[in-house]
Amino acid sequence: MTRKLAAFAGGLMACSALTTPALAQDTESQEPAVRDDNVIIVTATRRAQDVQDIPLAVTAISPQQLEAQRVVNIQQISALAPSFTASQAQLASGSVVLRVRGIGTTSNNIGFESAVGIFVDGAYQSRPGVALSEFVDVERVEVLRGPQGTLFGRNTSAGALNITNVRPDVTEFGGFVNAEYGNFDEISLQGAINVPLVQDTLALRVTGAFRQRDGFLDVVDENGARIGDTNDADQWLVRGQLGWDTDSGMRGRIIVDYSKSQSSCCGAIELYQSPLVTAGAYAAVGLGLNGGNGQPSVATTAFDQPGFERAMDNRAVSLNFAPRADIDNYGVTGEVEFPISDNADLIFIGSWRKYESFENYDSDFTALDIFNVPALNLDLETWTAELRLQGEGMGGRLNYMFGGFFSDENIDQSVSFELGQDYGENVGALLFPATQGALGANPLTLFTGVDPAGTTNTNRFQQDAKSYAIFTHNSFEITDGLELTLGARYSWEEKSGGFTQTAINNQICPATLNAIGAAGNPPVVPGALVPTFVALGCFGFTAPADLPQAAALPLVRTFQSDFDDEELIYTVKLGYEFSYATNVYASFTHGYKAGGINLDTTAAVNGADPTFLSEEVDAWEVGLKTRMLDDAVTLNIAAFYEEFTNFQVLEFTGTAFQTFNVPKAETKGVEIEGLIRPNSELTFNVGATILEASYPEDCDGTQTAPQVVSLCGYDLTNAPQVVALIGGIWEKPINDSMEFFISGQVRMESDQRTSTQAIVPPTVPAGSTQDQVRAAAAAQPLIIADVQDGKAFVNLRAGLRFGDGAYAIEGWVNNLTDEVVRGVTFNTTLRGSGAANSRSAFTLPPRQYGVTLRARF
Repeated sequence: MTRKLAAFAGGLMACSALTTPALAQDTESQEPAVRDDNVIIVTATRRAQDVQDIPLAVTAISPQQLEAQRVVNIQQISALAPSFTASQAQLASGSVVLRVRGIGTTSNNIGFESAVGIFVDGAYQSRPGVALSEFVDVERVEVLRGPQGTLFGRNTSAGALNITNVRPDVTEFGGFVNAEYGNFDEISLQGAINVPLVQDTLALRVTGAFRQRDGFLDVVDENGARIGDTNDADQWLVRGQLGWDTDSGMRGRIIVDYSKSQSSCCGAIELYQSPLVTAGAYAAVGLGLNGGNGQPSVATTAFDQPGFERAMDNRAVSLNFAPRADIDNYGVTGEVEFPISDNADLIFIGSWRKYESFENYDSDFTALDIFNVPALNLDLETWTAELRLQGEGMGGRLNYMFGGFFSDENIDQSVSFELGQDYGENVGALLFPATQGALGANPLTLFTGVDPAGTTNTNRFQQDAKSYAIFTHNSFEITDGLELTLGARYSWEEKSGGFTQTAINNQICPATLNAIGAAGNPPVVPGALVPTFVALGCFGFTAPADLPQAAALPLVRTFQSDFDDEELIYTVKLGYEFSYATNVYASFTHGYKAGGINLDTTAAVNGADPTFLSEEVDAWEVGLKTRMLDDAVTLNIAAFYEEFTNFQVLEFTGTAFQTFNVPKAETKGVEIEGLIRPNSELTFNVGATILEASYPEDCDGTQTAPQVVSLCGYDLTNAPQVVALIGGIWEKPINDSMEFFISGQVRMESDQRTSTQAIVPPTVPAGSTQDQVRAAAAAQPLIIADVQDGKAFVNLRAGLRFGDGAYAIEGWVNNLTDEVVRGVTFNTTLRGSGAANSRSAFTLPPRQYGVTLRARF
């Protein structure tokens, strides 16, 4: 599949007459205008410009494209942008990962921030989960590729995603309503109404959306009986805007929105059973042949690829209860533009947002009752403010901008953990190979006299983060057609956060420490088993913090830490316009993503520093933007190289989250986006990204940590080497008021890794040299479960429009061939270690189809 996609992408590059770039639009207070069908005015540089004149790689997505590909949230933008990918793991609130050019920040940790900055109506969204509300009444979406910190604020080391909603129209009354029904009993309603309150001056726009859908994964118990479903949708949104546009030139809007989501997110399918299961260790302690997993078709060895496909085809997950999430997301955004002269404007954008969520889930991802999260409560509050002065001088040859930015984010997360009724027997299965069952079904109880079942605690994580920045961005036309752009931003980051325990009911950990002789009594646990007893008897998520033995043993410690950093971000770009139809540019950008505090229970074990370093990037890019054949064809090509320093990584080992910085990562490649219109009825879009996003062979620098060394020489997560898009739409008038249309698109992806640590971590003695660690890592095989085969995703839509487009009926299908695809692969919780670990994966949606009715007025 990879070779086929590479050949196809090569053909696209050779046949440039059939390739053109997706045209970009950008978010800002200035409203873009379309001069004709082939020219789009955007604000990717925070100034109104023709996208073809901007020295920047940008993918623009119109509302029509969102509708045609049924993109209803940020995760689905990948259907339209070949350099953009998205994945979601365990949490509805905190595990959405966005990637641009293969770069993103994988995290289940609220202390980590996205490498792809998200801006909605000009306001920074501090976490991807905050921006998961439904796309409705959207004016445009833009994907800015490469570091964007100079103009678009904090944490955009990989790129930026900008969403602008339709603003109130002060001139006329109007609106729309959409109704949809699809498989999985999906029902969706969307609508908006625009009302001028003072003609040509003040208007109100109200937008709403509702979506409900059954889950596409069945939840089964240990006997394989269905007990529910997961990965469903139940959400609604309302947004009100008050907009004004005065004769003096002052314009702006105030936006108030509220969204509610009550979903079941997200189930994971076991792809690879631990040898402990297949060898009978679980059966020996009374937990059944499959260890509670109701899917007998899962793979039994790491190389049983057909077994993986069968497991995914079942679309069933084994849990003792379905996960639930209840999310409230609301806020206010204001933007005001003051003209201070004929050539200069003062622009202010401010926002306040509150995000509150409650989640509970089975955290061992099996039908056994091993480890649960009965309650995760998150309260996230964010304030942002930006003030800019921008204008032009020297007869229009100089465009200048100066500004300042401030954000204040407060995080308060409380997580309750619980050891289930089968935890003790699960420990017995884990120890069975080493003891041959001599310790019985529940070794912890045997040596301590305490049953771990029912152990609970509540861990609390809090953080206050402030960010300050001043910036400037200026372009100067040196001579006709030759333009120099210089931009810089100086940022200060201040974070203070920590971990405390607010409730604890754990008797098994103190009893375990007593059994190993760490509490003053003679040990009763064999010395060879002591490390395992400490790890499982004092399991990090449920262990009491700050026990006296934490000075000598790897036990949980509370902490309070500060993180401060500052950085100069800058960009230099040179563009030359050969003609109206052809532009070239070259650029260098130094970008930055703030470090921070690892808000996890195990962050300070063994006295470790819970902070992690800031991530920096140096990026080079050259590009060509051109129009051909009387503007019937548009073609954009960009080549890039980006080198990251202290690349931030968070990885789940099966028992704990590890946070570390990899000294070096890089991404390089070529992007092609194109549009061709042979006539007024037919339009084709084509795109391709040929990418190498990897950890170089020397990525470890001077480090010897196995989790870092074992990454060197391998691709980054969810970064296929080839992505290709090809699509088209045919719009055929039937009479003066009716037309037929049919559209389709194929997105093809080559093989890709789906986990952070796809190599079994080597076991090496402490104090080993870097060469010894590398040799041990190289001797470990790549786990096949971590590699997703290349796939092609086909979307189709057809329908009729009536009344000059005022009404429409459409039929659609996404993922026509029902491709079964894993998004994120991980070590199944408490199901082994190293090569003996079970592997599970979160899956992407199956085939979806339905009918949509539209009406506009």
